[in-house]
Amino acid sequence: MPSVNKLYTQYRVLGFEVLLINFHEDPELVRRTVRERGYVAPVLLDRSGDVAGKSYGVWGPPTAYFVDRQGRLLGRVAGARDWGSAAARRFVEALLEVSPR
Repeated sequence: MPSVNKLYTQYRVLGFEVLLINFHEDPELVRRTVRERGYVAPVLLDRSGDVAGKSYGVWGPPTAYFVDRQGRLLGRVAGARDWGSAAARRFVEALLEVSPR
């Protein structure tokens, strides 16, 4: 998650948003984990799993969804990724360029 923190911090001034979604866990545990690990992006809680699981098909984290400024799903990837790589930065920059500000 440090690489996600870095991407979010670097690109949020350009309109890049990161929302961390946690489901099926106790809110206090989530708050403590966020604090201990230093996550900087907003964290949404989905205790029942209905939104993440039933609405979006997320059953195993981590899953990343890419949504444009109009709310359209552009794609998704499941599994851990190195979001600190040059390729990841180019990907985010390309998303920001094609999405009207």
